[in-house]
Amino acid sequence: MNKEELVDCHDPKCPIHGNLKTRGAVLTGTVVSSKAAKTAIVEIPYTRFLYKYERYLRKRSRIPAYNPTCLSAKEGDIVKIAETRKLSKTKAFAVIDIVKRA
Repeated sequence: MNKEELVDCHDPKCPIHGNLKTRGAVLTGTVVSSKAAKTAIVEIPYTRFLYKYERYLRKRSRIPAYNPTCLSAKEGDIVKIAETRKLSKTKAFAVIDIVKRA
């Protein structure tokens, strides 16, 4: 991201410009929905091995993440999200970087 794009952020919950501290897991996934205000649903695919059938099972995890206005990730973007304190009933992650725009 360019520094010029990130200058006018006055959001206190922004992990880049505000007071929100990140800790723990840092995950990469695809934004599948950004319809809610300041929220992005990030889908992270993973595989799980089933010993009984000796095969892999493809699964996905859909994580609601705080989407600051300075980044404003859209559907289809590949983003990095980091674990934070609880921001609401469901949000405990925040978008920290956009790896690739859609």
